[in-house]
Amino acid sequence: MSLAAYDRLLARAASWGFDSARLRLHLRTALAACLAVLAAWALGLEHPQWAGMTVWAASQPLRGQLLEKSFFRTTGTVIGTAAGVGLVLLAGGQLFWLVTGLALWIGLCAGLGNLQRSFASYGTMLAGYSAAMVALLDSGHPEHVFALGWDRLFTALTGVAAALLVGWLFTPRGAEIPGNTQVRQLCARLLRDLAASAQGSAALSPQELARRLSAMAVIEEGLDPHAAGSQRSRQAVRALRRLMNVQISTLMWLRDSAGAALHPQLDMAQAQTVRQALEQAAHQLETQADPLAALPALAQARSASQGWGAAPELLAHIALALQAHGLAASDQPLPAHQRARALPVVLHSDWLGARRALLRAFAAMFSVGMVWVATGWSGGAYMLLGLSVMITVFSSFENPAFTMRYVTLGQAMGVVVALACQWLVWPWAHSQLQMVLGMLPFIFIGALLFSHRHTMLSGYDCCMVLLLALTPHYPYTVDYGHSLAMGLAIITGPLAGWLAYRFILPVTVQGRVQGLRAMMVRELQAMARAPMQPQDLRVWRARLYHRLLRLVRTAEKVGSEQVQDAADCGLAALRVGKATYLLHQLHADSQHSDSLARSLHHGLQRLAQLPASPTRAAQSLRAVAQRLDAAHATQAAQLRLAARDLALHPSFFSETAKV
Repeated sequence: MSLAAYDRLLARAASWGFDSARLRLHLRTALAACLAVLAAWALGLEHPQWAGMTVWAASQPLRGQLLEKSFFRTTGTVIGTAAGVGLVLLAGGQLFWLVTGLALWIGLCAGLGNLQRSFASYGTMLAGYSAAMVALLDSGHPEHVFALGWDRLFTALTGVAAALLVGWLFTPRGAEIPGNTQVRQLCARLLRDLAASAQGSAALSPQELARRLSAMAVIEEGLDPHAAGSQRSRQAVRALRRLMNVQISTLMWLRDSAGAALHPQLDMAQAQTVRQALEQAAHQLETQADPLAALPALAQARSASQGWGAAPELLAHIALALQAHGLAASDQPLPAHQRARALPVVLHSDWLGARRALLRAFAAMFSVGMVWVATGWSGGAYMLLGLSVMITVFSSFENPAFTMRYVTLGQAMGVVVALACQWLVWPWAHSQLQMVLGMLPFIFIGALLFSHRHTMLSGYDCCMVLLLALTPHYPYTVDYGHSLAMGLAIITGPLAGWLAYRFILPVTVQGRVQGLRAMMVRELQAMARAPMQPQDLRVWRARLYHRLLRLVRTAEKVGSEQVQDAADCGLAALRVGKATYLLHQLHADSQHSDSLARSLHHGLQRLAQLPASPTRAAQSLRAVAQRLDAAHATQAAQLRLAARDLALHPSFFSETAKV
């Protein structure tokens, strides 16, 4: 078929409801899966279809993502295979101990996977259900476990090789990180806001602050996959996150611009110079492709802004972030002495979600496994295998119980396609090669379902399950009852997963918002209990910036009306944290009076017990502010602002807060 004819066919397919871009990608992936299955069969592997499953799992739209996911796919398979073999040997043929050990292992992988990000998380969770594939699919013959383990390992390696070969030929090297242009535009708007503030304009409205944070949160959510594949990609994503962090810091400063004690005003000549320089820097960011073009104007603005509170330091951080952002595009790192001065990038780790994922995975696997042990149902192994995938891979999703609907539909479609092959094609095969060749067209049927607008959300599971269910063992005797029972057993996996996500430590978007809130407040308590070094403060602040963006984005998924409250509460947490650090600084000064020292100590105690009574913590901060003399007017103003935020958002800081 010529290239022109192929393009005409894709155009015709689009009129039938297929997504042309996805169809092109998935047909290519199906071709790679067919090559992998044939290669695995030629190598004499017992389960060649597993190589095709690996292709579907490893394929990615960009080379860097393909390379990194293939690496973690291989690593996870090796670790999971070794764990599965070890569990079978330790169980010694006792199904109870096999199920118990598998539940512990999968719980551990689910918990660790929720602490990691992107493809590293995928590799950890893969190690969990790879162990299940080895331990469960031939559980009645533990003496075969080594052969099954080697088969699992080499089919996975064959699939990775096929995915890399086909993917490397047809996928692009890389693309500009989504959000680069938007973040620079947001930075230009921020510089114009600073220019207006230099001449005494009003502070940014809460609504505008929420809109800016929401825009950055959307960009941040999609960054992780684009950090894959090379040091350059990771450096570029890190630089973009640093640029967003410094914007949040500056937005915080502008939010407080109504307080004259916090922001001394410039004289008219200084204000005019600063305004012109910042406007010029903003213009350069908006019109020039290279963000480094804005640096001279920023340096001029910084020089002219001396005496304007923290503005010179903020402008220095903006300049460093833009410099790192510009250098990352040319594969050059920020010089070490400048990197040390720049704001750090620290990402949120969901410890609460990880703990719940660990407990949920163990409870679900153990409970379902005990049903299998008690009943001896022949389909129990497939049910438990399906559950092992559901309870790990989807545990990091926003709402996995909802996702299970599409997964169940996809697996049902995969079972139907697999049964069509088993009942209509394989009975006519006269060799194992004919069985393998007979299943290849059905792989392309899965690709078509994966590419159609009505079935694309379920298509991936369809492609994986139809390969899982097709084991080409010759001679083949059709057994309608057995194959139908195995198909039903496979579908019970996502159903069991839905029950687990619905009733065992349920996962919801509201729950994730609540978890972010709880971690923010607990960190504030930890700050109040122990003094924090300046470097520790920078780390805490950077992590809270990331949690703030996550909070805003997650709240937006609950409902657009939640965004404003999430932004206000997250910024309030930042302000309370700064006030806590300030209390520690003042408390360390031995020159204060005894009464002020007691008031400072009492304020820290109240903040350490913040969830119990945010109102009392606010009262303590006001009491400290009243005791500070005129020499500490700036600190007093900061404490009053923090007290005001505590009073405005008591439910956010309270242990009984609900979303």
